Amino acid sequence: MEPPLSSMAWCRMPLGSLPSAGRGYVVAVDTDAVLTLLQDVAEEVITPRFRALASGDVHEKNPGDLVTVADHEAEVLITRALNAAYPDAVVLGEEAHAAEGLLLEAYAGADHAFTVDPVDGTKNFVHGSPDHAVMVSEVRDGEGVRAWIWQPQHGLAYVAERGAGAYRNGERLRRAVPDGDALAGRTSRRAWIGKAFGGLAPLTLTWVSCGIDYPKLVEGETDYLLYGSTRPWDHVPGALLVREAGGAVGRTDGKPYVARDIAAPGLVAAASPAAYDIVWRAVAGG
Repeated sequence: MEPPLSSMAWCRMPLGSLPSAGRGYVVAVDTDAVLTLLQDVAEEVITPRFRALASGDVHEKNPGDLVTVADHEAEVLITRALNAAYPDAVVLGEEAHAAEGLLLEAYAGADHAFTVDPVDGTKNFVHGSPDHAVMVSEVRDGEGVRAWIWQPQHGLAYVAERGAGAYRNGERLRRAVPDGDALAGRTSRRAWIGKAFGGLAPLTLTWVSCGIDYPKLVEGETDYLLYGSTRPWDHVPGALLVREAGGAVGRTDGKPYVARDIAAPGLVAAASPAAYDIVWRAVAGG
């Protein structure tokens, strides 16, 4: 059963104030309202399941790839709200993509789209780790323009707008430039853990949630992140956050990364453009 829309304490406006989807109310999708939406959804359907999942609440989409009832319910609520406000936008949710393979191509070709990761770090969530997040990004003409990352167990909200900066709980963030001779990096790819590309320090494991990883980079807890998987719902929000904080995000082949890029061979997110240049060249050289 789908969770009831009426149960959410969302920011709403009368029909006609925004484009409608045939409902009596639509969500006012300004930046603060989307953050409120994510916080309310987490409070309603995610946090009550934290360390309280029943055996039937968890399934495997693929071997080792977990999904929970919280993922499904949260995505339904967020997607329904975004569709109500912007019926012409493509909403690419992680779980919707798993059920409808053509959605990814529709997203890549859309003028206006949103990505939704209802519980980023599902495996962490299932195992009782607080390191999970709810993430949404807005994409226009293939570029990320707004991003929201809500970490319910840490009480941390990260918001970025293109050209307007990156913020943590309303405080402007600016990443310090690291020492290019002593870069420390993390990766989510197990095969790369301990590997030292191009003389860089050996890689260590990320926090296994992009909604934790990218903010940790901006906060100065690592100098770069290296990813092999490049799914938009995982990376578009964090990429904008890092860029707006003064960092750089690009492909592992040195080409620019844009939000509609669904075929990148890998990604490097770094604390500065100079650090990105050092890392991608080291990775390309093996």
